[in-house]
Amino acid sequence: MKLSILTTLLTASLLLLSGCVGSTPKPGDQEKIDKTLPMVSLTKNGIITDMKTVAFEWKSISDPRVNGIYIYKKSPKDKELKYYDTVTTRYSTHYVDRNVEPGTEYAYAFRTFSEKSQGINSNVVKAKTLPVLQSVSWIHSIGGLPRIAKIIWRPHISERVDTYIVERKTLADDEWEEIAELSGRLNAEYIDEGLEDNRVYFYRIRVKTYDDILSTPSSVVRSVTKPLPQSIPEIFATKKLPKEIKITWPQTMQKDFNRYYLYRSDDMDGAYELIAKLYNNTFTDKVDEDGKHYFYRVAAVDKDGLESPHDAVTVMGMTLEKPAAPAIVEAKLSDNKIVLKWEKNDPRTVSYNIERRAKKGWFDEVVKEFKGIKKNSFVDNHIESDTLYKYRVYSVDKYGIVSKPSMEVEIKTPLPTTPAVQKETKSAAPVSEEKNDATKVVPVEELDLNGL
Repeated sequence: MKLSILTTLLTASLLLLSGCVGSTPKPGDQEKIDKTLPMVSLTKNGIITDMKTVAFEWKSISDPRVNGIYIYKKSPKDKELKYYDTVTTRYSTHYVDRNVEPGTEYAYAFRTFSEKSQGINSNVVKAKTLPVLQSVSWIHSIGGLPRIAKIIWRPHISERVDTYIVERKTLADDEWEEIAELSGRLNAEYIDEGLEDNRVYFYRIRVKTYDDILSTPSSVVRSVTKPLPQSIPEIFATKKLPKEIKITWPQTMQKDFNRYYLYRSDDMDGAYELIAKLYNNTFTDKVDEDGKHYFYRVAAVDKDGLESPHDAVTVMGMTLEKPAAPAIVEAKLSDNKIVLKWEKNDPRTVSYNIERRAKKGWFDEVVKEFKGIKKNSFVDNHIESDTLYKYRVYSVDKYGIVSKPSMEVEIKTPLPTTPAVQKETKSAAPVSEEKNDATKVVPVEELDLNGL
């Protein structure tokens, strides 16, 4: 029930307000001029101006014929006074014009009206709005910082200030860009982050009042961000060390130097991985692979974490390659031995390893190694018949680096030799009876051995 009554009252109020707006009197409603109607007379301090408002105060009007007051206004773009607004009651003695611009002069006149006529204009009065606030009186920038700029200023003296607007531009920009709005009149600094290295930036400040009036801009300050450290001019990497690559470079003389970053990649134009953070200008990369090559880059990093460009200089390093494999020149079977001979193909070679694989019939292959051979030949005395032997020879240098295998050779041993005389057995074939008895062979069980 209460909700229904409230809704009805609200609807009635809206209709009433709409009717009032539509029926506001205008000068054209009364063509007749009545000079006996009282003139509007401002009080002694009847005009008060601000940046975006002009307020009027006039003496009260007691003539009961007066229904209200017409207000006329002339702005700088107008040639003459024009009707501007209506005060709909004679009991009102104040009027505020909020449709004005700061630092601008306007002219006003007032005229009373009755139900059927209107009076004559009051004296024309002029009112000049206050200029916008000046910005902060002092502003300063701090440069040489890593990818940031710090701006400080003296807080504004006016308590009407609500926020500070920070604006920025670069040498390449035509317009100022608003980058921050800071609340609080006593705020006195701003730190601009995420800037580019060794770049010039310009800053200025505007203040905004509680009624959203923006001040003039402050003086402009300049800030230059800190440059990157100087690049490493050259890098050196070894190519003949076993299982390692040693990287060196000239020591930087930068005052705020902190350390070096060492990067490595499998390919010159590939992705580089950070593998070491160093305080010295040398590093040994342990690599468990012979003849492996890597590409290296080095960057200098200062105490603020700024890193020099590291893609200007790239060097390739490599571990010592395997020695060249020997060349087998002879492989033969001689007197139940296998003899191998080979030629030395690398001056780094100090010894040889031999790999022998033996396979007999359907049995599994048996692998055996012979190491530390100093000569260029080898005699295998322990061989079996009817066996396939395969041999490969490796060179070994003084670091123990083993070469790739030589060409593989194969030798097949023959079957075992058949004996010339065989033992007699019971199953031996009988001799023919036509032969002489002296040559007749008698079975053993029929011999009388007692007389022997």
